[in-house]
Amino acid sequence: MSDPLHEELPPPMASASHQRRGIYLLPNLFTTAALFSGFFAIVQGMNGRFELAAEAIFIAMILDGLDGRVARLTHTQSAFGAEYDSLSDMVSFGAAPSLVMYDWALRGMGKLGWLAAFVYCAGAALRLARFNTQLGVADKRWFTGLPSPAAAALLAGMVWVLHSDYQLDGDQVAWFAWVITLFGGLSMVSNIRFYSFKDLNLRRSVPFWAALLVLLLFVVLSLDQSRVLWGFFLIYAASGYVLWLVRSWQRRRQRCPVSSTSSRDSPGE
Repeated sequence: MSDPLHEELPPPMASASHQRRGIYLLPNLFTTAALFSGFFAIVQGMNGRFELAAEAIFIAMILDGLDGRVARLTHTQSAFGAEYDSLSDMVSFGAAPSLVMYDWALRGMGKLGWLAAFVYCAGAALRLARFNTQLGVADKRWFTGLPSPAAAALLAGMVWVLHSDYQLDGDQVAWFAWVITLFGGLSMVSNIRFYSFKDLNLRRSVPFWAALLVLLLFVVLSLDQSRVLWGFFLIYAASGYVLWLVRSWQRRRQRCPVSSTSSRDSPGE
């Protein structure tokens, strides 16, 4: 039974400016396209077309990188766009990779399989929530935890390379897929720092060899897209842990007292 006191109160009147306010179409078109790519990947994974599913996740990554840049270039940033982008990321880089990986390799593992997929999916949700709450205080040069698009690329790249290039069934590499899925999910919620590439200034002039390097990268990528992309994201995922080990070793050396020259003398001297 409803509260009569609440029924007597009229609904709050919105201001005329608030009623007329809409959403910016251009950046949200890219976000919607990224959302569609993630949904398309789930559908294709359910249909057993895993190569298309993996490619759709990579397309979602490209579109996700464009929507924010388009919003900044056209001055169409909004709170709605930020929330919509986060929800789209959860589908494209959280639900889609975990479900595609489950359909391809983890289904036959029973509870271990769907638990690993859930750990990844939950890790993506927690990663996005933490990222949204630390936007104003985090160092923009570094990501805390593996970014969800990079984690999605680990899973999608594995499916793309092993299923399409090497013609392997998921059951043949189930344990490897299980490890990669858990690694991606746990890395997203870790405190390991990963380089964000946000301090690269693409507007300044660069030496001529930099243009040649970019050209070489495009050539290599065109020769074998799946292996090059998966290899890049494997290296990127490992880079955070390598940097963490290097920093830990450096801190340990700084805390270690320097031995005096007398301690190296033999007792008989």
